[in-house]
Amino acid sequence: MSNQNQIDQITECVERLLLRYEELQRTNALLGDQIGALTLERDSLKSRLNAARSRVDALIERLPESIGYNTKSPVGAGG
Repeated sequence: MSNQNQIDQITECVERLLLRYEELQRTNALLGDQIGALTLERDSLKSRLNAARSRVDALIERLPESIGYNTKSPVGAGG
């Protein structure tokens, strides 16, 4: 019966490994979904940042030179 006992132990280990494998597959799928969602969110935030940066740059361009802001050189740079 020693052989049967070893076979039972191996069978039990294989079953546990299969369960763990299925668990890891589900976890991996969920993580893949999260990566996709975070990638979309990041891209959206980048787009919003670029749009905001463009609006700020446009506003800076509209500032009168008389207030001391020159887009060519920083204020106080002496250039």
